[in-house]
Formats: sequence, C-alpha cells, structure tokens
Amino acid sequence: MRKAEITENLNRVRERIVTCCGACGRGEGEVTLLAVSKTKPASALRAAFAAGQRDFGENYLQEALEKQAELSDLPIRWHFIGPLQSNKTRQVAEHFQWVHTVDRLKIARRLSEQRPAGLPPLEVCLQVNIDAEESKSGVAPGELPQLAQAVAELPNIRLRGLMAIPAPRGERAEQRAPLEALASLLQSLREQLPGAPLDTLSMGMSADMEAAIEAGSTMVRVGTDIFGRRD
Repeated sequence: MRKAEITENLNRVRERIVTCCGACGRGEGEVTLLAVSKTKPASALRAAFAAGQRDFGENYLQEALEKQAELSDLPIRWHFIGPLQSNKTRQVAEHFQWVHTVDRLKIARRLSEQRPAGLPPLEVCLQVNIDAEESKSGVAPGELPQLAQAVAELPNIRLRGLMAIPAPRGERAEQRAPLEALASLLQSLREQLPGAPLDTLSMGMSADMEAAIEAGSTMVRVGTDIFGRRD
C-alpha cells in the first residue's frame, strides 16, 4: 500500500474516533489509536509514523523484532498484542513498552522478573475472555479479581487495565454488550485496587470501534482500516 493511502486511511480512522467521541460526550484525547501492523512491512509502519502515528501493535514476536531493528531510528511505542507463551516473555519484556495479553500469573511474573533494570516498568493489560469462547485466550471474569490483585503487587510491571476481543456481532447495540461488561469489570477492579493506575480499556477494532468508544474504550486496535487486509 502506498504512503498516501496509509495517510488517508489513518486520517479517516482518526475522523471516526473524533466523531464518535463527540457524539457520546467524550474528548477525542481520551482514546488512543493503536495501529495493528502484523504482517505489514516496516515501510508501511514508517509511512504511518510519518503521518503522526506513534503506537503500533504486533502479534508475532519474531516479525516484530525484525521491524524494531529496521525502525530503530523512530521513537515508536511498541505494544505486544498476540498470544504470549513462557518462552517469549524475555524478549517481550526487553523490547516492548506495553503487553495487552497477560492472562495468567506465571506470565506476569516472568515479565516482571525479565524486565531490564534500565527500562521503565512494563505497562500491562489483563486479557479477559469476555464471551467465554473456547478458541480464545483470556482469564475468566470470575477469576479476574484474584489475578489482578497478584499482578498489581509485582515489581517492574504496571497493571494498567483490561483487554478483550469479543465475538463478532452485527448491530452496534449487540456489539456494546460485552464491551460494557469489560468496562464494568475495570470499574470493579478500581474499587478493589484503589492504588493501581487502572486507566486503560483496550477494546475495539475496525468493525466495532464506535461501539467500543461508546462503552468507554481508551485504546482501539485498528489494522485493516489503516493498512488494508493482512498479507
């Protein structure tokens, strides 16, 4: 995809965010756009950066590390948003600023232990399996309070909020239901952990971004509508 197309697509997505925030009484600065760049070449990320994009989400560790090396001259904020196994935690802890897919204490402990001393704490979201789908990762809502309590006590990482990938739904009202459920879970955690900086709801993608913003999302993860369909 040409640089001009990426710029046009980014502007279109930003306009959607501004319009939706205005319609539901939120400030446009309350929602961060995370450009999901998995399978896209480093040149596409460079084009998006030139158009003002700073936060990029990657699903595949090796692919992300190669892009990071190629784009080391750019102050990109890298978010890991893919499934996270134990054998990947060290490199994720060393090379990313955010991780959205922590769903068990073992992974959180490894990230905390392996975060280099010279780096700021790793920003972490807990992934919630909000629709109880067998095919998806994520902690069950009923197990979330115990996990959040334990993760919040770890050094070298900061628990920032929750992430979810709801099952696809057609109508916006239907889309909002699981997103509002995630927002309610975060509010409960704020009451449980008053000292934690729980300010992040990572939810909403190309197809349900408006519903997510209406439900309180603070970070939308958009790939297709910026970079086109994945390769």
